[in-house]
Amino acid sequence: MKRLLITGGTGFIGSHIVEYLLDKTDWEIIVMYNTNRKHIIESLPNYDSNRVIFFNNNLREPLYRYEYELMGDVDYVLHLAAKTNVNESIEKPEYYIENNIMCTVRLFEFLKKYMNPKKIINYGTDEVYGPAPEDYNFTEEDRWRPSSPYSASKCGQMAVGMAYARTYGMPIIHSYTMNVFGERQSNDKLIPLCIKSILDDKPMTIHSKIVDGKVKEIGSRHWLYAKSAASATLFLLENAKINEHYNIRGDIELNNKSVCDTIGFFMGKDPKYEYVDFHKTRPGHDRRYSLDGTKIKEMGWESPYDFDTSLEQTVNWYIDNKEFLYD
Repeated sequence: MKRLLITGGTGFIGSHIVEYLLDKTDWEIIVMYNTNRKHIIESLPNYDSNRVIFFNNNLREPLYRYEYELMGDVDYVLHLAAKTNVNESIEKPEYYIENNIMCTVRLFEFLKKYMNPKKIINYGTDEVYGPAPEDYNFTEEDRWRPSSPYSASKCGQMAVGMAYARTYGMPIIHSYTMNVFGERQSNDKLIPLCIKSILDDKPMTIHSKIVDGKVKEIGSRHWLYAKSAASATLFLLENAKINEHYNIRGDIELNNKSVCDTIGFFMGKDPKYEYVDFHKTRPGHDRRYSLDGTKIKEMGWESPYDFDTSLEQTVNWYIDNKEFLYD
């Protein structure tokens, strides 16, 4: 039986990866977490207490031999633990940059000194590439142009991974995901916010470019279902090359209003909208993100879940679990 350590394992994407690995493998999973969200994993329909080990640590301090003796050796490591809220990073840039970079350094120092995993995936984001021009998708070879303290901190995190792979020969794989959505996502993200606004009969804020009072451009993203992100993670563990970079792209690009219109269709009610200029209300906001997913596709991976089915399932889940919207 293989053993895997996942940081941020009780978070949104982390919990979906744990759920997916419990279903698709027989591995033992060590879930490193630092919040009171342990119950998220324990409430998964396929949760197996014989295969999941919880380890409460926030990576704010170095890890030592004592922690290694508690966890033991692992075959794989997934590093997802990070602060991810762009607006909060604008208010607390020092905190975001210190957290996302130094937590990565502490983890990699621990792995270098005490563990000998076969593969480590360092989870990045499409936001490191900055705003994508129209009709262009960033490849793994494009340079980084971060726009916010959050995206700058993720550039730092990924650069640390590259340095540790090159300097110390650590088996690190660098991955970049698109806008991920799905069940259990934080209620400050677009899809749960839209569902809540429709339920409350309130207007949904849409960030856009406004010229002379007219809406000219609306933020656009490729949308990746969380279970598809989990599928790609397992695929990379099995097929990726060490110190290579891989974009994980969603199967459809839509602007934010189109996503909300689709949510309204599933809920049987037209959303109300309030358009605000993203440059005035959210400095560092990029109108369009887009990744080129050719590399991983040519290796044999495709998203196993289509957008419409995944979004409808997500909407229905939030309607059945409204406490996540109002927490």
